[in-house]
Amino acid sequence: MTARFAGKRALVTGAAAGLGRATAVRFAAEGARVFGVDVDAAGLSETRALCPDDAFSAHAADLRSTTACRAAVAAAVASGGGLDVLCNVAGINRLHHFLDMPEEEWNLILAVNLSAVAFLCQAALPHLIERRGCIVNVGSVASLKGQPYTAAYSASKGGLALLTRSLAVEFVDASVRINMVAPGGMETPMNQKLQFPAGIDWQKLTPLIRYGMAAPEEVADVIVFLASDEAARVNGAIWSVDGGASAG
Repeated sequence: MTARFAGKRALVTGAAAGLGRATAVRFAAEGARVFGVDVDAAGLSETRALCPDDAFSAHAADLRSTTACRAAVAAAVASGGGLDVLCNVAGINRLHHFLDMPEEEWNLILAVNLSAVAFLCQAALPHLIERRGCIVNVGSVASLKGQPYTAAYSASKGGLALLTRSLAVEFVDASVRINMVAPGGMETPMNQKLQFPAGIDWQKLTPLIRYGMAAPEEVADVIVFLASDEAARVNGAIWSVDGGASAG
């Protein structure tokens, strides 16, 4: 394991499990001081136990409010003495027949997957520009192609792709890079707990699952690369990590 992030500070959301945990652990293993944010305090403690001593700080928060987003960034900066990397990994998904989708589910998914990312970026960018840092957002194969029964999730992840590119263009003359990874299916607690509505057409879902499920560590490898100096010329990019699901 290299020390590409020695002396660097990284804020990782969704750090209590799944891809967020794998990302936080990988940053810590490569020398970063990681500030992990999640609504699940117990899960954050489990992530801390997987990191080297004093490499991980936990911050339990529900990021659906702008105030919570700004407070998380302020706490990360205060804890580490600055901020070099923001990884927006936290996400939520619900499946519905679109005609049956409740308004509150739409609002919840958009708040977690898109609005929280926007306001975390807004709060973090001044600090990242100061330290020539970067942002890596986590989208989905659903950012790039339609998926049945996930209208709200797909809308949030498609919006995240254009948010990423829009910010990259707006700040192209600043010393900051902003990119997104777009994973396919992953073996994460979120996906394992998905509940499928009755009466769905499984043939519509077959093309999305035939490429297999990735381990979260495989996607974390790409996130950490994009945050590293090795990706110094990568900006405004959407990197698919889906085994080819978005190519066909």
